[in-house]
Amino acid sequence: MRQVGAKWKQVTGWASIEGQWLRRKHFSSDVLAQIAERIKKGELDHTGELMVAIEAISPPHERNSHLRALEVFGRLRVWDTPLNTGVLLYLALDKHRIEIIADRAVAAPDELWVQVCDQLQARLHHKDYAGGILAAIDSIEAILRTRCPPLPEGQAHTNDLPDELVLM
Repeated sequence: MRQVGAKWKQVTGWASIEGQWLRRKHFSSDVLAQIAERIKKGELDHTGELMVAIEAISPPHERNSHLRALEVFGRLRVWDTPLNTGVLLYLALDKHRIEIIADRAVAAPDELWVQVCDQLQARLHHKDYAGGILAAIDSIEAILRTRCPPLPEGQAHTNDLPDELVLM
């Protein structure tokens, strides 16, 4: 798993100057651990897989936040879960945009995702970054519990995506 984590750091630019600034300003190691633990625990109740990616400065090659979220969805391999239940919560901080991309087996209406985005946007507006992210995770996990039921009795749940927040 460490090799995969190192590759994500390289692909996402975790080590970039902007990513490091973002981490120091809003996401202490305690907050990052809380986020990872919240995702890990939430995924025990369903077959969905959630990843959260935050981009401090969007790359110049893609001006459309939705298309950039789709690109990140692919680069982080969120689409590559065995049950096609990956979900990406993507934030472009410089553009004040939030996108949720769900794989094809997550049959949730767009209105549910829009509600999560609107609630998170309100929290971010008040500079409640950590609390907003944690609340959004809770909301997404609630949706996934109804749209991605748990595996049948006796089948083990596999955690196919890292639970750590990706700062880009």
